[in-house]
Amino acid sequence: VCVLNLQSDGASVTDTNPHLSSCCELLELVLRKGLQPVLSLVNRDYWHCFEQLPHHDTCTLAVEQTRGCKKLLSAQGRGRYLLRLALSRGALPQFIKHLLHTPRVLEWYCPNSSILRNEEFVPFMSLLLVLSQMEFQMDMENCSFLDESWLLPVCDVYEVVPCREVGVVLYLSGRVFVLELMPGSQAYADKFVLPGDIIDEINGTSLRNSKCGQAGVVLSRLKGCPLYIRILRWRAHDGTMYRPIVKHLRALRTENPTLQLTPLPSPQSGPQDLKPSTSQCLKEGIVYIVQYLGKANIGMFGGKEVLHQAITLVLQKNLPSKEALLDLKETHELLEHHYPEISCVGRYSQPDYTIFAFCVDCPETPQSSGFSCVGFHASNLRECEAIVCRITGFKHTEWFV
Repeated sequence: VCVLNLQSDGASVTDTNPHLSSCCELLELVLRKGLQPVLSLVNRDYWHCFEQLPHHDTCTLAVEQTRGCKKLLSAQGRGRYLLRLALSRGALPQFIKHLLHTPRVLEWYCPNSSILRNEEFVPFMSLLLVLSQMEFQMDMENCSFLDESWLLPVCDVYEVVPCREVGVVLYLSGRVFVLELMPGSQAYADKFVLPGDIIDEINGTSLRNSKCGQAGVVLSRLKGCPLYIRILRWRAHDGTMYRPIVKHLRALRTENPTLQLTPLPSPQSGPQDLKPSTSQCLKEGIVYIVQYLGKANIGMFGGKEVLHQAITLVLQKNLPSKEALLDLKETHELLEHHYPEISCVGRYSQPDYTIFAFCVDCPETPQSSGFSCVGFHASNLRECEAIVCRITGFKHTEWFV
């Protein structure tokens, strides 16, 4: 099914293809199935298998290129990079054949459960040959998150003209984050980078896992020179927050409450705005930036009939709104509430169509009883519709401020 989905567009497969990560994930599962640990203590990964293959022109060059990538810190990241490299070169069948003809490596796989050591590998090889005939055009430099996820961020490269100071305030939290832009600076004028984005490399120097101050040292060394900056965006291809970055922004916001993420621009009104956005990465989740408006006790009935009135009660409190990250996924609860506790969810009918809320069987205070309504303000109508549709579609949610 994944192969057919990749072929459906009839064009080159790029990182923006919604089916690419699913296909790579399945390839990874096949290569891990039946892989036995070392002395039942240390887990092997398929990268260790490819790393141990004897000299072979195609495989050796790819393995050496993978070893030399400074942005990869784990066996999982290197294995994923190698798979992407093999797909882009149409060489994945050769890799697997080479592995199958190397007994000392193949014996790492359990003969009873491994696909590679059973007759089932015959159709698997056929599918690999189909993949090798397809054209993959992937950005191999965009690999800093392969240690964590098959989903890759939006990656842009900008050339900054020579200047005394770029004008970005940076913060190190595993990666080099942009905290703010200095007014009047080159970065402030060009807006080539935004708060929350990641500086991945500067003039070919990777900042992955960099030490404190390293980015400043690199910038100082290149003062007055043109800068080629590779930037990883906090916003994903579909406009929502890039899921693997959420935990970093949590820590970043805890230590730097001044961090403000740029909201989505409001789209032009039209029929397309009412269509919920879709995603192929439901397991990873989707994160929206919303405004938390507060909550109010609404009594002993929490059906959809009272939702409009319930939202009105929340708005009447006139509490200051707080920016919140609404994390929609399949396996989590909504804050401390389990999904079955939510009695209804919906969008405000008027006058502001971008306000939505849910009612939950949980009082606002220990002294009160009944249902509470929790209200939010989305960036635009399309986003509001997408959030409501996903919650009503039994996709679980959590949020944090």
